[in-house]
Amino acid sequence: METLIKRCKRLLEVTSTDYVRSLMETVHWNVRLVAIRGARGVGKTTLMLQYLKLHYSPDCREAMYVSLDNPYFTRHTLEEFVEQFYLYGGKHLFLDEVHKYPEWSREIKNIYDGYPDLRIVFSGSSLIQILNAEADLSRRCISYDMQGLSFREYLKLYHGIDVRPHTLEELLASPDAVCAEVNAQCRPLAYFDDYLQAGYYPFRLEGSNEYYTRIENVVNMILEIELPQQCGVDLGNARKLKTLLTILSTEVPMMVDMTKLSLMAGLSRTTLLTYLQYLHRARLIHLLYSDLDSLKKLQKPDKIYMENPNLLYVLSLEDVNKGTLREVFMVNQLSYQHQVEYSTRSADYTVDRRYTIEVGGKSKDGKQIAREQSAFIAADNIDYPVGNKIPLWAFGLLY
Repeated sequence: METLIKRCKRLLEVTSTDYVRSLMETVHWNVRLVAIRGARGVGKTTLMLQYLKLHYSPDCREAMYVSLDNPYFTRHTLEEFVEQFYLYGGKHLFLDEVHKYPEWSREIKNIYDGYPDLRIVFSGSSLIQILNAEADLSRRCISYDMQGLSFREYLKLYHGIDVRPHTLEELLASPDAVCAEVNAQCRPLAYFDDYLQAGYYPFRLEGSNEYYTRIENVVNMILEIELPQQCGVDLGNARKLKTLLTILSTEVPMMVDMTKLSLMAGLSRTTLLTYLQYLHRARLIHLLYSDLDSLKKLQKPDKIYMENPNLLYVLSLEDVNKGTLREVFMVNQLSYQHQVEYSTRSADYTVDRRYTIEVGGKSKDGKQIAREQSAFIAADNIDYPVGNKIPLWAFGLLY
């Protein structure tokens, strides 16, 4: 127990609070049970340590952070630890890497029921199931998903440019005002390409030379450890999954041909569909469908994208296609807070069943959306809106 306390203090000492993600203000930290899920490397651990550092004194025994992959938990159960923590005055517990602890959901449920005045925040892989876990925590837990850095957050973290988040409705209704606010502080196009290439993960705080290597390590960890442990993926297929990701990052997104894709990846159609779902949950790819209402289990997706633009630069065997890069960015930024569907009629996407959005370059015309209501073009390489053409970078201000 004392070893864990010392480790918590050491981590808090080196945790910077100079920049705090906007999710900090969204999470209801005082709820009895909070879950923070997200892909490896997006900053879940840092967020919990920052909250602890900002709200409790260094010597306070009421709150504590502990990672469940610590060797301590090979000899002690989580319930044993919580009993000691509680007896010595503990009130607020932050549990990291819960997916690495066997039967984590059952023990957390028992702790929740047995310590009614104890608050718990736990974080884990985006693969963890809150609803369908061994112990259903959905009725007890408020869950939050954590995304990588938005373009807005990137500007603040790396360049000190502070732009407030804007809702999609605000951006579409008043794009001139939104863009004028940003352009008054910087020239966004001067930073946008760098964000697309190497701005999604907060790794560069520790040095930029190994940025892509860090992403590769994250991908390999998910394919070789998390998917086999949490989804039962055959470890022998990890190499095929890496091949699949390379294919998907190199190919220009088009209507999905499952037969062709299964042959290229060396996987059966059924196995391929299952693995695509796992990769989607692991936040390595994004599956887009044309009708979410009729979505059935293992239904073929209409389009497949990498989850974020940086993955294209890490995994693609060829120069990154500009059109693909734009679409990956849009789907990534929009899908965090909105329902995005592939449009089979005219434009690229339908958002929240209300808006039609076409993505393209500076010269993109509006022919494809001419007959659509509430239709917009997200155009690259422009700094201000023109008619219904809104700068692509502005969709990176949504969180």
